[in-house]
Amino acid sequence: ADGTPVIGLEPSCLLALRDEFYSLSLGPQVGDLGKQAFLLEEFLMREGNKGMKLKLKALPTKKVLVHGHCHQKAFGAMKSVRKVLGWIPDLEVEFIDASCCGMSGSFGLEKEHAEASRQMAELALLPAVRRADEETMVIADGFSCRHQIREGSGREPVHVAMVLARALA
Repeated sequence: ADGTPVIGLEPSCLLALRDEFYSLSLGPQVGDLGKQAFLLEEFLMREGNKGMKLKLKALPTKKVLVHGHCHQKAFGAMKSVRKVLGWIPDLEVEFIDASCCGMSGSFGLEKEHAEASRQMAELALLPAVRRADEETMVIADGFSCRHQIREGSGREPVHVAMVLARALA
């Protein structure tokens, strides 16, 4: 009620909650609550647009490869990911042109869906990650996306929050 922001790191949790506020019968305040729920990148972009500056330094890696979570794409939140990563000096940011990683929460972990999940990841995501050189950092905000990338490529993807933490001056 006092306008305190609610900030989340997991796109499926925060964005599904924001989307579902209306169906939870929370009363007339639900509209205001939805306006106060942000992914970390959305919040940082909002504050950056108001003049906040993070003191960031260049990273040892010069390039990152980013996979967007389905919820981030559906809610238009990838713009904020691009913006905040752009604050890191000398960092080349490339977005993987892929649809869903195939994991979709627990879907890809279920025996009857595991093969379909892997096939989805092999359409574009995993080949793009495998083509990236070892110095390129792989970013994925979604927990299930990181799991799929780790299992399918052997690479260790990280959340944008970790990248920003490493870049703090």
